[in-house]
Amino acid sequence: MELIKNLRWRYATKKFDPHKKVEQEQLEKIKEAIRLSASSYGLQPYKVLIVEDHETRKILKNASWGQAQVTDASHLIVFCGYSDITNEIIEDFIRITAQVRGQSPDNIRRYGDFIKGKLAEKTDEERQEWAAKQTYLALGNLLAICAELKIDACPMEGFDANEYNKILQLSERNLNAVVAAAIGYRSEDDHAQRERKVRKPSELLFEVK
Repeated sequence: MELIKNLRWRYATKKFDPHKKVEQEQLEKIKEAIRLSASSYGLQPYKVLIVEDHETRKILKNASWGQAQVTDASHLIVFCGYSDITNEIIEDFIRITAQVRGQSPDNIRRYGDFIKGKLAEKTDEERQEWAAKQTYLALGNLLAICAELKIDACPMEGFDANEYNKILQLSERNLNAVVAAAIGYRSEDDHAQRERKVRKPSELLFEVK
């Protein structure tokens, strides 16, 4: 049960060592874990931005209430949900599905129409919220793979999404910043690593009906 052991090891890193970088090989594993995340209908209605440019991250830090993780971590990963789930997004998904499974798009067109119909039942606000929820599934995969690789991570909701949208020019791409994660390696000065992990005991968390 190495995963359990590694999940006990991880914590929300508050202070990163700015001199330690995640190697490209490890970053590719993180990207693959994110890519393999579960999502409703398998649609993955989001984009994942890997922000490496330090100048951009300094500006994002100002929109993140001055949190040092934004600039000190090796990479900043921003999960962005689609503001509008267009028919084109669904049709692209059907095309990719047909290609991967060696089928004609016409054979699975009904599935695409089903997705369009279900999403049409939602309001614009509900669709945006639905897309945002999918990003958290991908974030969970990121946290798990980082623990497996002994790479530190800090999930972050503490930022001004509207400012992120402006800085990263997301709105014109039909995207909205939802949640972020700083990844890298902890500083020896990060006192949070020496604090005991606090979680509810099983008897309080779980119920059997």
